[in-house]
Amino acid sequence: MRANFIFSEVWIGLRRNLTMTIAVIVTVAIGMALLGIGLMINAQVGSMSNYWSDKVQLSAFLCKKNDAFEACKGRGAVSAQEKQQLEAQIKGLPQVDRVFFEDQQKAYENFKAAYSSNSVFLNAVRVEDMPESFRVKLKDPNEYKAVYDALAGAPGVSNVVNDQELLDKFFGLMEKLRWAALVVALIQVFAAILLIGNTVRLSAYNRRRETGIMRLVGASNLYIQMPFVMEGTIAGLIGGVISAVMLMLAKIVLFDGMNNYFVLSTQLTWSEVAQVITLTTVIGVVICIIASFFTLRRYLRV
Repeated sequence: MRANFIFSEVWIGLRRNLTMTIAVIVTVAIGMALLGIGLMINAQVGSMSNYWSDKVQLSAFLCKKNDAFEACKGRGAVSAQEKQQLEAQIKGLPQVDRVFFEDQQKAYENFKAAYSSNSVFLNAVRVEDMPESFRVKLKDPNEYKAVYDALAGAPGVSNVVNDQELLDKFFGLMEKLRWAALVVALIQVFAAILLIGNTVRLSAYNRRRETGIMRLVGASNLYIQMPFVMEGTIAGLIGGVISAVMLMLAKIVLFDGMNNYFVLSTQLTWSEVAQVITLTTVIGVVICIIASFFTLRRYLRV
């Protein structure tokens, strides 16, 4: 009997304050979706950082036939002797940990693996278009300048790329996006708390006679507050479900779609997305429960 009364009160409250309830659901959904996107960006950056932490830090690309780089104009492709001399020079540098030679076939295979989802690139590039290169692993990535200066302008070298600088720029952009999403999410969470509080206040005011009668007949505070708390919980759950759908779409459209434009090397997994969805849903529901409970204690007078 008591359970039936509580559920009937919940239904009455949701129906009477339908507009406010929808506003709470939308705010919670957007806030939790933005929070989830920030967490997903953080997971993506973390996995990429772990992937690249022990990888190549510097690449010396070699001249090929009819190369457009200024250092290669007026000469043909790099000779075998120049490759040997360059390899010996790189290995002799004290800052170098390891060096790998990547021929055109290996470079083309890596290119196909990186751009497997982009058929336009794959059809436009051939094996002979790929440059050979020496991939250098440094003992300390911060000591790249000495190696860079030694290889830049060396015979047979078209250009030298510091991979760490490129990665730092990309990670810096991702970090800004992550913080922007988290800041907007916190603003949305604060707005959700205010909306939930207003909804509870309005619902409590509309049912002030019923709650007064319940207090007179000896009902406990928890029993009186339960319908209001459950209204907030339901709104939080619905908002969490909507945000979960938005996060799954973000994974497919944004994170998977970025592979068409960037070589991310690692993809955000569905298990990571599931963890983010679970966390944001729990946070949304807890926020609604806490906001409902404390707002009711402050403003409900019976």
